Amino acid sequence: MPADSIAAFYRGNKHFAVETVAAATPGPGEVAIRIAYCGICGTDMHVYHGNMDARVGLNRIVGHEMSGTVAAVGADVDGVVVGEDVVVRPLDSCGACPACVAGHRHLCHKLKFLGLDTDGAMQDVWVVPAHTVHRLPEGMKLDHAALIEPVAVACHDVRLSGLRAGEDVVVIGGGPIGVLVAMVAREAGGKVMISEVNPNRLSIARKLGFDGVNPIEEDLAAAIDTRTGGKGAEVVFEVSGTQPGVDAMTAVAATRARIVMVAIHATKPQIDLFQFFWRELKLIGARVYEPEDYEQAIALVAAGAIDADTIITDVSPLADIQKAFEALDRSPTALKSLIRIGGDA
Repeated sequence: MPADSIAAFYRGNKHFAVETVAAATPGPGEVAIRIAYCGICGTDMHVYHGNMDARVGLNRIVGHEMSGTVAAVGADVDGVVVGEDVVVRPLDSCGACPACVAGHRHLCHKLKFLGLDTDGAMQDVWVVPAHTVHRLPEGMKLDHAALIEPVAVACHDVRLSGLRAGEDVVVIGGGPIGVLVAMVAREAGGKVMISEVNPNRLSIARKLGFDGVNPIEEDLAAAIDTRTGGKGAEVVFEVSGTQPGVDAMTAVAATRARIVMVAIHATKPQIDLFQFFWRELKLIGARVYEPEDYEQAIALVAAGAIDADTIITDVSPLADIQKAFEALDRSPTALKSLIRIGGDA
C-alpha cells in the first residue's frame, strides 16, 4: 500500500481540486483498491453543475464507474485476494429496513451510494466494503471494465422489462445509458430501434448497427408503425428524461406493452394515462442494479457483446479532471469519458 494517494475533490462551482492525501487502509470487512479507470457519469455531471451540493457537500471525491486491482484486504474478508482485478457495485445498504428484509437491498430506505454519499473512486486508492466487490475474469482490459457499472444498469432495466426474443423494442434517448440498454436488449433477442435528437449520437447508434430515428426529422410513432406493421413496440425504455420522451413512450407502445422508466426526471412529467387504460400498458420503475445484474454485465463485457471501444470516446489523466469535465460538458459527440488513474493503457 502506498503512503500517499492522489485524489480529486469536488469543491463546488464547477471546480475540482487534485490533492495529495494519506492513503486509507482497510478496516475489518473492507478492501482497498488501486483504481485504474473511473468513468464520468450523468450523476457526476449533476454534481459538477452544483445540483447535488446539499447531498455531497463541497469536499467530496466523486466517481463510481470504476475498475482496479485489490491492494489490501482488512480482517474478516473472504473471497477477495490482493492482486485481483475487480469492480465495485457502489451500494451500501443497512440490512435492516423493510426493503432490505424483503430482499431488495438495492432499494434500501437508508441506501448509501458510494461516490455520492461517501467518497468515491476518483483517487489512487479507494477503500470500500468487501461485499461491494466483484472479481473480473483474467485478461479483461481495465478500461473496458470501467463500463461494467453502467452496463449493469442496462442489464437491470432489460431484466425488469421481461423482454422476450423477437419482440420490438424502442429506446428513447441515445446517450450512454440508452446505447447500453439497446446493446443489452439486442443481446437478449430484441429488435431494437433508438430514438435520438442529437445527430452525432444517432450516427454512433447506427454505427453500432441499430435502426435509428431522429424524432425532430421524422414522426417517431409513424416510423414505429411502419417498422412493426402498425403493432407498435412490446418494450419501450424511456431514457431521455424529457417530456417529449414521455409523450413518445405511450405513442409507440403496442397493446400490453411494458414501458421501463430508466431516466431520472428533474420535474414531474405529464403522462398520458388514458393510453395505459386503452392499451393495458405497464409502467415499470428501474433503479440501479442487483448483484446478478453486475455478474451479467461482467459476462457481456468479457464476451465482447458490448462495443466498449466505441462507447469510450475519450480518456484523460486524473491530473486533468477539471479539463475533462469541462470538455464533456460542452461536447456534442462524447458518450463515455474515462479518467485514467492507473491501469493498462
